[in-house]
Amino acid sequence: MNPTLPGPRSKVQWSADRGLVFVERTLEFVLPGDLATRTGGYAYDRAIIAGLRSLGWRVSVHELEDSFPFPTADALADARSVFAALPDQALVVVDGLAFGAMPGIAESMASRLRLVGLVHHPLALESGLEDHQRLELQFGERRALSAARAVIVTSKATAAGLRDYDVPAARITVIEPGTVSAPVAAGSGSTTLSLLCVASLSTRKGHDILFLALSNLAGHDWHLTCVGGEPQTGNVLHRMQAQLESYGIADRVTFAGTGDDESVASAYAVADVFVLPTRYEGYGMVVAEALARGLPVVSTRTGAIPELVGEHAGLVVPTNDVNALAAALERLFVEPALLPRLRQGALAGRERLPRWEDSCARLSRLLERVI
Repeated sequence: MNPTLPGPRSKVQWSADRGLVFVERTLEFVLPGDLATRTGGYAYDRAIIAGLRSLGWRVSVHELEDSFPFPTADALADARSVFAALPDQALVVVDGLAFGAMPGIAESMASRLRLVGLVHHPLALESGLEDHQRLELQFGERRALSAARAVIVTSKATAAGLRDYDVPAARITVIEPGTVSAPVAAGSGSTTLSLLCVASLSTRKGHDILFLALSNLAGHDWHLTCVGGEPQTGNVLHRMQAQLESYGIADRVTFAGTGDDESVASAYAVADVFVLPTRYEGYGMVVAEALARGLPVVSTRTGAIPELVGEHAGLVVPTNDVNALAAALERLFVEPALLPRLRQGALAGRERLPRWEDSCARLSRLLERVI
């Protein structure tokens, strides 16, 4: 091979003072915890890392301790060591779950490293926070983002939300999650309406709202399957089961756990309706996953969910509104033509969903500009 030619990982770029130069497409990706964790944020990270590698990027992954966004002293010390070991002018994408919680490190490394923040949603918008925690996260994330040369967000809604963080619009780029093609859900084939919720068992996802809404529909024939893991602390599953017992509907709800790719795909395949009562989303990847399978959606007006569902593929209600959610679900039972119509809308919308190939190509172009 002629050593003067660029390799597959390089891109030719024009420099005013040096003419044509070869830009090495090397990326350091920093995130808290295990990249294999089964949540939407980690799924996004995995997909863009794989996509960038397929485009010729050399991506190194650095996994920090999992105590973020409230890191221990040891976790911060470990993170500082990771950043200190990176070469000067390295291009570094930092997942927002960690980035916004270590403003001191971001500020100290801003001049030495090319920092890019990846914000799935602002940390302070997580549900269940104490007021002092919310303020601490908001202040810290504002400082961290000011040290970033570029900020990636996953939806227009999140981009708009960063106005409160004083991030110039010119530094924000929306890279929506892509969607993996999937077979059309066959449905339950039963007179019992099979409802599916895929979401971590956290306060923000709104399971408590869904359970209360369903308790008002006990006279209808339905069964709910919840796929998703619970946080490391708090014994959330026990509290949810107690809530269902108090409503008298515990035998109509199945907690399937986190599951693997095959079991989650099986849950989608036999569902009739996808339900996500979330209080807040940066995007709403599981809604896109449901629509990719032709599943009608009942969800809330947050993140990109209203745009994904549109007027024909499901029903969208305000967040934190039990009565509106119960009314939307009841329509599925009392309006016989509604569910088939929504299913046709979901099937028609499958081809309009964003693709990972496009998302990763756009991200690659952004990172080249940062270099």
